[in-house]
Amino acid sequence: MDYNANISLPQEIVLSLRESSENIIKDMKRTVAVKYYKENKLSLGQCSELAEMSEKEFIQLLSSYKISIFNFESDEELLEDIKNA
Repeated sequence: MDYNANISLPQEIVLSLRESSENIIKDMKRTVAVKYYKENKLSLGQCSELAEMSEKEFIQLLSSYKISIFNFESDEELLEDIKNA
């Protein structure tokens, strides 16, 4: 089930960006998805769905923001994960 909401964009903003309102909304969804992923509010799969991208495409988007999908608190945690692989 999808939730629909209306977003009002000032016409001058749309004109200044020289983008269609559809492209602006697409960018907004992707930006929010990156934010929620970075804040650990949503999973990778949920964020890729929000961004309307495949998981592979979303990982590439995260990479463009220099955000890693590997989150380790310490070097020891990383080494333990490698050892368990």
